[in-house]
Amino acid sequence: MGVSTSSPDNGIRVVTVDFPPVNALPVQGWYDLADAVRGAGRDPDIRCVVLAAEGRGFNAGVDIKEMQRDPGHSALIGANHGCAEAFAAVYECEVPVVAAVNGFCLGGGIGLVGNADAIVASDDATFGLPELDRGALGAATHLARLVPQHLMRTLYYTSRTVSAQELHRHGSVWQVVPRAGLREAALGLAREIARKDGSLIRLAKAAINGIDPVDVRRSYRFEQGFTFEANLSGLADRVRDTFGKDKANDRAKDLAKDLKEATP
Repeated sequence: MGVSTSSPDNGIRVVTVDFPPVNALPVQGWYDLADAVRGAGRDPDIRCVVLAAEGRGFNAGVDIKEMQRDPGHSALIGANHGCAEAFAAVYECEVPVVAAVNGFCLGGGIGLVGNADAIVASDDATFGLPELDRGALGAATHLARLVPQHLMRTLYYTSRTVSAQELHRHGSVWQVVPRAGLREAALGLAREIARKDGSLIRLAKAAINGIDPVDVRRSYRFEQGFTFEANLSGLADRVRDTFGKDKANDRAKDLAKDLKEATP
């Protein structure tokens, strides 16, 4: 459990996240992920990094329960800084990063894949930002790298998700494969990248980042300022306190409806 690394092929480092049950990362988990990705990029023998996850889904964002247990704002501040570091580590990694996305990719997961260089996804993968339902803001910066502007806004305001197949149509997901073949598909792309000259691929990564029209670190930190405002005003707490309750109420209503329809 936690963040682990492996090197299944020459020139490739796999960074794997495993925080059961849903890969909602605690504060330290974000820092551990950042350290693992940065360490891989600094290794002169590595030419490509694969970011992967074990379990039901790729990433469910921050650990909201950790925040709810904190009587102050330490967990919130820690999560904000940790997320910023992990997202930046992926973007600033000295070699290309391939994200291998399985199942759900939500909240902070969007920050990771939005900053990756390439995305391979399983056919059951879904992507979205439920931030407004969780008393938070942020990662619109990264969602905007996956979908067109107006779709990004609609997804953000509604907290809806999109499928891997739809992102493939938009061109942000390179390949959609059955879940059982996800890791091998991601490694296949990584091998193709890792066959390039190591020094040249690092120059290519720096050059591509240098012509990026958006400073993703600065724009994300700007977004986080509004998250602090929502928390200091008490608005975020009111929204977070309803976390899970709406779904429970919806399930109760659905059950009542089913029972009513089943009554002769």
